[in-house]
Amino acid sequence: MNCELAHERIVTAAYGELPDEQTHELERHLTGCPDCHREREQLLALKVLAGAHPVVEPSANLVARSRLRLEEALDALPPKRWYEWLGQRMLRNFASVQAAPVAACLLLAVGAGAGSLGGYEFAQNRTAHLASTQSVNARPAAAPAAAEIANISSIVRQPNSEMVEVRYNQVVPQRLEGSLDDPAIRQLLMLASENSASAGVRDDSVGLLAAECRAGHSCQAAGIRDALMVALRYDKNAGVRLKALEGLEPYVAEDVRVRDAVLEALLNDADPRIRTEAVSILEPVEADTSVRQVLHTVANSDQNPHIRTVSRQVLSRVPEIQ
Repeated sequence: MNCELAHERIVTAAYGELPDEQTHELERHLTGCPDCHREREQLLALKVLAGAHPVVEPSANLVARSRLRLEEALDALPPKRWYEWLGQRMLRNFASVQAAPVAACLLLAVGAGAGSLGGYEFAQNRTAHLASTQSVNARPAAAPAAAEIANISSIVRQPNSEMVEVRYNQVVPQRLEGSLDDPAIRQLLMLASENSASAGVRDDSVGLLAAECRAGHSCQAAGIRDALMVALRYDKNAGVRLKALEGLEPYVAEDVRVRDAVLEALLNDADPRIRTEAVSILEPVEADTSVRQVLHTVANSDQNPHIRTVSRQVLSRVPEIQ
């Protein structure tokens, strides 16, 4: 046994996966080779050190996103012809049997190539069958967990209806159809408002959530309202932020967190439409001390003359800070 082969077997033996006959051969080599013996001792010490620290498992969401990105990258590669794929497989088989006689190598390579080609065709047929089955059974039995969703790909509301179809990606594309009052649909809409890479999907999701709030439907502080405040503060698309602001309007008087989010938009948002709309939304709470302080700041320093004027008009209606 040479040292290169010994190093490979040292790793396998350290994890208890080396057959007994190869283990005895490795031990004989280590007895007469100080370098390989030292290599094994260092590996065992490293294994003990690694075992002393807890293993941090990646989140299911990270795994799903990574798989999706890997599949997208693989799909972007040019497809290989069947003989190229078969040739690579045969080369790997040749490399694994370098010590075998020539006739055995040829027999093994031919058999492995034929079996691999058959397996390849079976895998393709199996994948096509699964894809057709999933398209027929488009509606899952239950709503997926948020950690299992990679992203939201599209949102379509049926005209003059409460029915919404949300398409989302896990390892393979899925879809879920249901009413806007369906908790599973709402969960997907809230996820799309924060995580989708598509501005159009975020616009659709925030628009639907905002419409639900304005219509007086269930819009809990720990659910839809939080999603709208996140969109108002951080979304890069001004249209999405404006829809989020409109959806928060019914709660500006009763929810201090909503009021603070609207004040932040009035002070910091780069779009004058949003700052103007924020002034209008704050009218029910214009006597609040924090609201008046922000209006004073905007009335004196905003670069938009119209916003300065509107802010002064609001301040003139309540001359004293309460």
